Amino acid sequence: MTRGIAARLSVLDRWLPAWILAAMAVGLGAGRLVPGLGDAVQAVRVDGVSVPIAVGLLAMMYPVLAKVRYDRLDTVTRDRRLLVPSLVLNWVVGPAVMFALAWLFLPDLPAYRTGLIVVGLARCIAMVVIWNDLACGDREAAAVLVALNSVFQVLAFGALGWFYLSVLPGWLGLPTTDLHVSPWAIVGNVLVFLGIPLALGYLSRRLGERVRGRTWYESRFLPTVGPVALYGLLCTIVILFAVQGRQITAHPLDVARIALPLLAYFAVLWFGSYALGRAVKLPYERTATLAFTAAGNNFELAIAVTIATFGATSGQALAGVVGPLIEVPVLVALVYVSLALRNRTEPS
Repeated sequence: MTRGIAARLSVLDRWLPAWILAAMAVGLGAGRLVPGLGDAVQAVRVDGVSVPIAVGLLAMMYPVLAKVRYDRLDTVTRDRRLLVPSLVLNWVVGPAVMFALAWLFLPDLPAYRTGLIVVGLARCIAMVVIWNDLACGDREAAAVLVALNSVFQVLAFGALGWFYLSVLPGWLGLPTTDLHVSPWAIVGNVLVFLGIPLALGYLSRRLGERVRGRTWYESRFLPTVGPVALYGLLCTIVILFAVQGRQITAHPLDVARIALPLLAYFAVLWFGSYALGRAVKLPYERTATLAFTAAGNNFELAIAVTIATFGATSGQALAGVVGPLIEVPVLVALVYVSLALRNRTEPS
């Protein structure tokens, strides 16, 4: 089974876990060993958005969104077996699961607990497209779901933050926390990390097919730009961990405490969503998309919100930073789990 999966992957894809671990190590090492590197990278910001991270994410997302066949999106929007479970998993189940796990694992660490709850509220609209693509999920479905998540993120993030940090703990007799979130910051986050690559991907396909035809576009253009996605992913990881390397390596025991509920969260959301997709008889491609879009989180938004509200050296910000430290390798591993499940369920 493993050989069959590996044979379908390119050399770059086949060794992706090793490249990602190396990128994480390089970033952490650089952030730890080069004084002021994190501050220098963080200083390059436009309206609160980190320019180096934005460039990496745009390079990562553009090729995947250029592969989407936008003329097929209407078939996705009519599939209630996909849309309804996705919205429920992302905006009801996901935040509730993270809230419960944060209180279960970190009852004595309120700063880290708050940071994790914010991570659970920031639903993924960026990196999930590459995990979905690597797992051979439905690209059109992923495009629709991340677009829906972006709309709900603008509308619901602040309200859910107020509910899970101030209202629900009060009802349960637990300590409460205030969260101050600018809706314009969330709009900017969505426009940069989803709007730009989505617009570029759509225009590329429309213009490419109009000028040279679909055959040329899919057989010549897409294979040329495709590897840029993985290069962008690796660059993003290096930059992200370089920015936060000193903070992560200075608190190894705290990182371990924060990692436990995150590991439980990704396992519960991914496997639960995958099981739900199979239960409602979605095909593998849409089941994988449902699972990855439910389990992923918008780490850039979570980090930005925790830093803006509680400070760059706060425990809340550290919890936000640990999010991608755990999410990246775990979701890469789940790509291979997903491919193995497809190999078992698809007829040979």
